[in-house]
Amino acid sequence: MLSGRDIAAAVEALDRAERTRVQTGLLSLAHPGMTMDDAYAVQSAWVARKLAEGRRIIGWKIGLTSRAMQQALDINIPDSGVLLDSMAFADGSVVPAGRFIQPRVEAEIAFVMKDRLVGADITPEAVMEATDYLVPALEILDTRIVRTDPQTGRRRTICDTIADNAANAGIVIGSEPVKPNGIDLRWIGVIVSRDGCVEETGLGAGVLNHPALAVAWLAQRLSIFGGAIEPGHVVLSGSFIRPIECPPGSHIVADFGDFGTVSCSFAQEKADAGAR
Repeated sequence: MLSGRDIAAAVEALDRAERTRVQTGLLSLAHPGMTMDDAYAVQSAWVARKLAEGRRIIGWKIGLTSRAMQQALDINIPDSGVLLDSMAFADGSVVPAGRFIQPRVEAEIAFVMKDRLVGADITPEAVMEATDYLVPALEILDTRIVRTDPQTGRRRTICDTIADNAANAGIVIGSEPVKPNGIDLRWIGVIVSRDGCVEETGLGAGVLNHPALAVAWLAQRLSIFGGAIEPGHVVLSGSFIRPIECPPGSHIVADFGDFGTVSCSFAQEKADAGAR
């Protein structure tokens, strides 16, 4: 179990990495006995620091909802992170150069809630009833922690990802809300293109067989710690594509067919003023 001093040091390292765009080392390497509970304690402390600085919680993200990603990290449950107001981008936004370290995007179905969700017995049906509307979304991932330790070759673990706020960095919300009535989310598909080239496709069933099941899992998990999904919260239910790398200059379009589209671009880095 990490001590309070260890947690504080991890938060400082993550915050410094985000501010300077210089990644920090693997927490799982520095603390070989680190558990998922430790990782969530680091995440919570980092979020508390941001809230103290004036940020505001606008919702939640759920990650590791596909079998492929769970098998890659040798786990059998999703993870979660916190969405803050500073992470939100409008549909069609240009992400400023230098905002992120190694941005990638995933396509997801976002739930915007009208009712509070709390308790250990939340079902997918209850999630749909509590949903105000659904909207296509892009999650922008970033890694404040290195993906691979350069000395040992060790790759990051689920504990590194969770501590790093589940690798969440931004969210782009589509501008075409859809009421949840009569929609089979398992069959919502997406075609994601980067610079006009199709990079990934997927179906909603890739998220635990039904995206609402992921939201139910989150509500159940939060209830253990006295939390809840609140009215107005945006919940990213999990990606059904692999992450797409977004170097400077990338233009991303996620086409969900009748469900709508959502897009964003990543600005080019400015040339060195001294360059000739």
